[in-house]
Amino acid sequence: MQAITVISPVQRYHPPMQSTLFGMAIIILAGIGWRLLLGGRTADTVRGHLAQAVYQVFLPALVVHVLWQTPVNLNAARIPVVAAACVLLTLLLAALVYGNGRLVRAFMGQHPVRPAIGALLLAAAFGNFTYLGLPVLTQTFGPWSQFVAIQFDLLAGTPLLFTVGVSVARHYGHAAGGTAFTGLVRVPAVWAAAAGLGLSFLSVPQPAWLNESLTTLGSAVVPLMLLSVGMAMRWQAGWAARIPVLFPALVIQLALMPLIAWGMCQIVGMPERLRPPVLVEAAMPSMVLGLVLCDRFRLDAGLYAEAVTLSTALSMLTLPVWLAMLG
Repeated sequence: MQAITVISPVQRYHPPMQSTLFGMAIIILAGIGWRLLLGGRTADTVRGHLAQAVYQVFLPALVVHVLWQTPVNLNAARIPVVAAACVLLTLLLAALVYGNGRLVRAFMGQHPVRPAIGALLLAAAFGNFTYLGLPVLTQTFGPWSQFVAIQFDLLAGTPLLFTVGVSVARHYGHAAGGTAFTGLVRVPAVWAAAAGLGLSFLSVPQPAWLNESLTTLGSAVVPLMLLSVGMAMRWQAGWAARIPVLFPALVIQLALMPLIAWGMCQIVGMPERLRPPVLVEAAMPSMVLGLVLCDRFRLDAGLYAEAVTLSTALSMLTLPVWLAMLG
């Protein structure tokens, strides 16, 4: 009698995670090396230009292309619901841990407490859903999963960042000009998402020449995002003494958020095929874009950068664990 091989959803849709992460780690390490070669200030300038190119041109092209081809249905609507629950619940957990400031005072002495709390709350609740999530999902599950990362971030993560996240930054930092809504409507990818969903809903055919152009532009997103992540990673003197302060944020971001995503997938009835990429998306490290908010609202940008660096490095170990559990 012939043996029957049972193939899990994860095995069906992704190559070996170790080789995927190794290839991505090479590009991130290239970014780190470029930062060391150029020096911190020059590297930040170059990274800013790269990020702007992705932010203004390449990512919107990819978003339109992917969402235009993604059917608008109830299954897709479940993804932003799970994403919103992940962000809001982890933000609540982080507020319970850091809100009273005792942990910061215990390990950082006379360091300004409120800017540190604000940075830690953002680091714990807002993952690198697009800049790292999109490359990870693309390389792990295939191009079909890109819409998971895009909807997770642009339909939940980014709107919450520019509303709830900005409110947190204002509260613990210094008020800056503009409103949360103004910041949100200035995000090109949000408009691209609205356009892509609208074209999909109306069943507008995508011309072959436009499909080819958007594919070419979108193909630049993954390597440039990974390079930008590497160039954003940095350390400050005395970082080891701050690990006890950073540790809860790392646990919340890399361990508790995926657990919340798993529970929410059960609650909303997420289709089996979408559960692995949704959980992996929730397991992303701290968001690079948070550095911009820290600078704008005078939060502790150095502490936040350390959270990005540590969480990104640790995610290379935790992501394979999550996928192994899914398998």
